[in-house]
Amino acid sequence: MSAIVRAVLVGKVAPLGGRDVPSGIDKRPVDGAVAITRTGLSGDEQGDRKLHGGPEKAIHHYPFDHYPAWRAEHPALASRLTQPGAFGENISTHGLTEADVCIGDVYRLGTALVQISQGRQPCWRLNERFDDPGMARRVQESGRTGWYYRVFEPGIVVAGDAMSLVERPAEGWTLERVLHVLYRDTLNADDLARLAGLSQLAGSWRDLARRRLESRAVENWSRRLETPEDAVS
Repeated sequence: MSAIVRAVLVGKVAPLGGRDVPSGIDKRPVDGAVAITRTGLSGDEQGDRKLHGGPEKAIHHYPFDHYPAWRAEHPALASRLTQPGAFGENISTHGLTEADVCIGDVYRLGTALVQISQGRQPCWRLNERFDDPGMARRVQESGRTGWYYRVFEPGIVVAGDAMSLVERPAEGWTLERVLHVLYRDTLNADDLARLAGLSQLAGSWRDLARRRLESRAVENWSRRLETPEDAVS
């Protein structure tokens, strides 16, 4: 399984939306090679390092395959969805979606070696990005979330590079399936137990599965998906 990197994108922290929230979601394509480090792409920044970035969320991949569906479903947003970067992604490709990739997949990305660690949990910054208070929730409900990589071997990547699957240690655990458990079949005890024991999955997602098993309840998503009244710089 392989794809061609359409764009490599990085962003600096800047005021976002009408509330001027510090954010690095505005990613722009880079010409030339970009270094991949253990914590992400050289020159890339995040506004809230507690929730974004770090070794388990070093690189965000969002399929350009999803853009036509977003434009068709939400014509008012079409002008914001003509080029990669609208969703704050670092890597844009054609040919790989959440239905194609599995948690734990190891890819050669340029000269680096990376592993899929988790999906993206949409947050309210997407609402600010699109000037639409329901955008984060729609991304979650659509299953078109994108995913994150941890970095096994640093390297460099440039638009036009091939990325190819090296190893698949968790066959059957597509990201599509994981998202179905987290957001649709939310209290499926068997699948939650399997997720909790999936060693390739990011620790925070395994902990989430364990908490649901223990509480027999789904966590409140509103704080993550709805823009807070005190979201100011």
